[in-house]
Amino acid sequence: MKTFFSPKNNPRVIIIQKLYGKFYNQDEELSFPKHRFKKFIKDIVSGTIERNDLILEELDKSLSNELSYNKLDKLFQVILKSATYEFLYKPNLSIKVIIKEYLNASNFFLSNSQTKYLNALLDNIAKKIRSSNA
Repeated sequence: MKTFFSPKNNPRVIIIQKLYGKFYNQDEELSFPKHRFKKFIKDIVSGTIERNDLILEELDKSLSNELSYNKLDKLFQVILKSATYEFLYKPNLSIKVIIKEYLNASNFFLSNSQTKYLNALLDNIAKKIRSSNA
């Protein structure tokens, strides 16, 4: 089931890389090379960084009491932040599409079992966010 996605073809892989670099290397300068989804990539990355505190609040509410966001792997944190941004601020995108795209992108970084866990987390977060904002 695992497929290889070239980072230059998948905008969500680029989003994850940019956010990981920015959150865990404060000196990193954000640059957006030419890409057919450059506007989308820039929008998600900038929005996630700008609304980081709101996204963290939403994640704390959405994740179960047994699961602490800070105990998750850094890559999981970045993926959850960017996906949560899309759940909150991109209502025209379907939950299924957002989750599918992040799972495809995560295949580039994570093992199959981690991807299944991520799927469960994203599904749980999406349902809580979209039902409360409906």
